[in-house]
Amino acid sequence: MLILAFDTTAAACSVALWRDGKVLTAKHAAMKQGQAEALVPMIERALEKCDVEYAALDRFAVTVGPGSFTGVRVGISTARAMGLAANKPVIGVKTTEVLAAAAPEKDVRILAVMDTKRGDLYAQMFDPKLKPLGDIQIATSQSLLQWIGPEPTTVVGDAAAAVVDILGSNAVVSAANSLPDVATLAQLASTREPTEQDLVPAYARAPDAALPIAGGRLRP
Repeated sequence: MLILAFDTTAAACSVALWRDGKVLTAKHAAMKQGQAEALVPMIERALEKCDVEYAALDRFAVTVGPGSFTGVRVGISTARAMGLAANKPVIGVKTTEVLAAAAPEKDVRILAVMDTKRGDLYAQMFDPKLKPLGDIQIATSQSLLQWIGPEPTTVVGDAAAAVVDILGSNAVVSAANSLPDVATLAQLASTREPTEQDLVPAYARAPDAALPIAGGRLRP
């Protein structure tokens, strides 16, 4: 199975072309913003490097959040447009699940944590078999003390180090990358069938942006 996978939900833009467990090529650039401009050229370079046409792809895979509101929208809209244009299925995977699945420590619970840049965290707990133990939560490092309890926990994500400092000896930072791994995203997407819920954004909180009064029409 040949999959084009990409992530724009975190502080980077990442693309991988993946076939049957092997990464053919991968592109990654750290960035706090600008993913909308960087993503498609990065995809084009990856496909060109491997001499692959869109028609040859079996499916697309994209992270659906949580993360940057703009980044989530960029990834999903690009995946949806490319899937429609190429008539290929698109598989959406939550960013927290990608983080947890990349952790090599599989004998304890895994807590995926992402910095919201608002003084709190996106957090989701998984059992050793990567089954979610609840929905994505908005939490602080301190509130996690009451939430996770004393059971040993591996923590993964860009807020892992700060969280472990608070949680103490029952928590350790995972050896996995702190940002979503697109090869792991492709692996997860290869095992699933597309559903209507795949491309629903996992914002975890309502966006700041609001619809203008009267839909933006000028009032008399």
